[in-house]
Amino acid sequence: MAREGKEFIKRTPGDRIFAWLNGLIFTVFTILCTFPIYYLFINTISDDKLVNAGKISLYPIGITFQNYVKLLAVDELMNAAYISVMRTVIGTLVMVLASAFVGYLVTQQKMLGRKFIYRFIIITMYFNAGLIPWYLNIMMLGLTNNFWGYIIPGIVAPFNIILVKTYIESLPKELEESAFIDGAGYFTTFRAIILPLCKPILATIAVFGAVGHWNSFVDSIILMGGEPRLYTLQHRLYMYLTTATNLGNLTDTAGSISEQVLEELASGRTNRLTVAMVSIIPILMVYPFMQRFFQKGLMLGAVKG
Repeated sequence: MAREGKEFIKRTPGDRIFAWLNGLIFTVFTILCTFPIYYLFINTISDDKLVNAGKISLYPIGITFQNYVKLLAVDELMNAAYISVMRTVIGTLVMVLASAFVGYLVTQQKMLGRKFIYRFIIITMYFNAGLIPWYLNIMMLGLTNNFWGYIIPGIVAPFNIILVKTYIESLPKELEESAFIDGAGYFTTFRAIILPLCKPILATIAVFGAVGHWNSFVDSIILMGGEPRLYTLQHRLYMYLTTATNLGNLTDTAGSISEQVLEELASGRTNRLTVAMVSIIPILMVYPFMQRFFQKGLMLGAVKG
């Protein structure tokens, strides 16, 4: 029997079977989700030649942390990591604040053109001009080869604005009305009352924004071609993957290949795996702290359409 509050609830055999199967399914699902990360990690701490030969499967062999030590010595990767961190922090912060304020404004009945502005924002989720017009627009704004090219285009996030708007509409109107009666303006009400109450939904869109900024590399390739110092970590990883592909093609077309090229191919693969592991660590560290806000904010923000 299971206890709920002060009462005992008798569990039938069917309930026990369901609970057992439910636990088994989620255990298998958890293993399937976590194994790729585990597999990636054990390859980064194993011997390079064994990794290149595909002999690492369930546990590391020839454990060494030299791959991580070598990674710290590569200036371009450290600079790319710095750019990715700055982009993620600044871009997420600006996006969250903009989404919160715009989401609050479109809930105000007295706002001139409120419905038009809100619908115009929603339309941008379904229609866009395409890659070339977007690039030309960014270029005319002077955001190519410019760090702010990572930040400014992502400030307005329609989906996040919808989530914030829906969440704010679920809050008691009396809180805002009491602030207006006490003489507070819109900015004061937003800062002192609305913003603190929106922590769950803001944490939710912060996770969305941080993951998007951290994993993005297409805009780095398109916009920062003339400024290698502004390449993101994901962009550098893409370059490593391209180099490894070229080396792999060389081994397929050449009848014989030098030992040096083989060593570069082996070390290149482990370097890529190490960079990939390092690139996912920040998100893995941040998400557990944001999970309780993430779940609550997403559920409450989706109550009303």
